[in-house]
Parts: sequence; C-alpha cells; structure tokens
Amino acid sequence: MAARRRRGSAAAVALTAALGVGSALLLSACGPEVPAPGATATASGPTAAGSAVPGSATPSAGHSGTPGKSPAPVPAHGTGVPHLTVSNGTSQVLLDNSTVDFHTAVRDLAWSPDGSKAAFIDGAGNLVVSNPDGTGKVVAAKNPGGQTWSHPTWQVTHEDTVNHVPVKNNLFFVVDQGGATRLVAVPANGSNSTPAPLSLYREADDNPTPLPQTGNVWPNASGKVGAAVYANTGDGKVYIRDDYLRQQGGELTQGSQPALGPDELSVVFVRSVGGHDHLFEWQRGTDKPTVKDLTPNATTDYTEPAWSPDGKQLAARTPNGIVTLPADGSAAPKPTAATPGLPAYRP
Repeated sequence: MAARRRRGSAAAVALTAALGVGSALLLSACGPEVPAPGATATASGPTAAGSAVPGSATPSAGHSGTPGKSPAPVPAHGTGVPHLTVSNGTSQVLLDNSTVDFHTAVRDLAWSPDGSKAAFIDGAGNLVVSNPDGTGKVVAAKNPGGQTWSHPTWQVTHEDTVNHVPVKNNLFFVVDQGGATRLVAVPANGSNSTPAPLSLYREADDNPTPLPQTGNVWPNASGKVGAAVYANTGDGKVYIRDDYLRQQGGELTQGSQPALGPDELSVVFVRSVGGHDHLFEWQRGTDKPTVKDLTPNATTDYTEPAWSPDGKQLAARTPNGIVTLPADGSAAPKPTAATPGLPAYRP
C-alpha cells in the first residue's frame, strides 16, 4: 500500500505490514470491578460474559475479578520483581519493592512509557492520572454517570519532523454504556476532558468491510509510533490500530486480552486450549507471522498478560496469583509473591 510504503519509520512499516497477513494474536487487563456512578456492576472476566470463540478465551468487557470475594491481603514488600506492579481494585498498589496506599480504589492501573505517571479508574469511576505514589491526582476525565470505564492505556509518541508527525500524549480507554462498549480517548495531560470516540478505520484496499465500532475492549498501546491492539467481544477477534501517518487498522486473528510488545512486532494473547487459558505469542516473521504456545503444559488459567519494559519477560494472572515467564517461552511460568490482581510493568 502506498501510504505504508511512504513511512519513514522501519518499525511502523513492519507493524502495519502485519495487517495484510491473515495471522494470529490477542489482548490484556484488570481488577475487581467497581461500578461507575449510576452503573450496575456485572460479573465479567476472561471466561465470563461475551460470545465464545472456538479455541479462544471468551472476551470480557474489560474487567476481571472474582465477584463477591474480597481481594486478598497485599504484601508490604511489594511484588519482589523488578518493575512489576499489581493493582486489585483496592487502594493498595504493589510496586516492585513496596506497597503504596493511593487512598482511593485503583482499577486497571497503567503506567506512562517513562514510568513517571500512573493512570487508573478510581472509586468514583473517573479516569485519574497521578504520581507513582498516588499523590498529585488529576481527574483526566469525569464519569458522567450511567457508564463503566475501564482499561486506560497510554499512547505516547515523539515528534517526527521528517514525516510531519506531531507529539502525541493520549489515554485510550473503554466506555461501557448499557452493555455497548466503545473505545475513546482524552489528552493524558488534560483535566476534566470530554472523551472523544477513537477513530477505527481500515484502508479500503485491504478490505471494504467497516471495522466494528462497538463491542471493542481492552486497548493496549505500546512502542514509539502510537500503535495499539484491542479486542472485540462481538466477533471474538483481535484488532490492531495504527495512526502514525494516517489512521488505519484491521483484524489479526480470533482471541482475547492482547498486549502489544515494546518492539511493536510481537503480541502476547490468551487462547483456550484443553479447558485452560494459555498464553500465546504472535510474532511477525520475514515471510509470515508465527504463533507459539508459551504455556503448552498449562494446568491453570493464564490471563491478563503484560510485557516487561525490555520485552524479555511477561507477567500474567492466575487464580492463585501473578506469574512471570520468559517472553520466548523458554521456561515455565514462575509464581511471584504478588497477590492476585492486574499485573503491569512500570518502566
């Protein structure tokens, strides 16, 4: 495609080239659900609500947890794993070597690419940005009521003067209103901003069928060119979104809970195999993408994967807590001291 060939960034070229291949991948996130003002809480999780997809974990609307159960106590020493953090819907957030009280419920904690800021959904259902210790809270967007917000992710890019691409500093997240989920965006450095619908278009020469605008959940952005992946609960597919020079995107494969790697060429995702949720990694190859089961001997469910900043490690949630494993699947998942919750790495 001409627009893609014009890219000045090799990473962007490699990423969008994957859209032309009918290949495999999926998505990630959260902690116990706290209803937004005026909203009704519903049970959801990797195998709860949504349309089942053969061979793939059932997508959720963006939250996971155990309804009716109180979160387990959190260890004061944190996760004990470099950069790894865990949020579980309470005010207590586990950092790598300590536990911090944010003094409000913290759901779906996500870190800025430089690690200097945290974004999360607070106890009132608002989107909040704060310092890593929970101080300096700013309501980036106030929930108007009747909605449930979830899974913020940072889209941050530097200015590209060669290709005339401006600086981007946005937060993407999910708005669930009456069971219809949509992706929206606000400026990450704003205050009380009004969420705007996130554009979701594909190139006409790829496929004339419009991309679904509802049922989209679990956005996850990464890398230097502002790309993101997300899942759709209606068709059970994972999609990729790119807006480096122009906004374009498309479906990649069926599955759920995708997380885009720091290299923007790899995606880790969840797929059901033999009665358990496994972690798979999709990686773009020279000729075509490859897909590898990272947990082929799974005897439990591995969900909500997250990448380490260097792309060498993964963290995932299990019913008994957080595990870590090499991103290439060269070793079995290793339990950490972390309590169950949403894993995320702080750069």
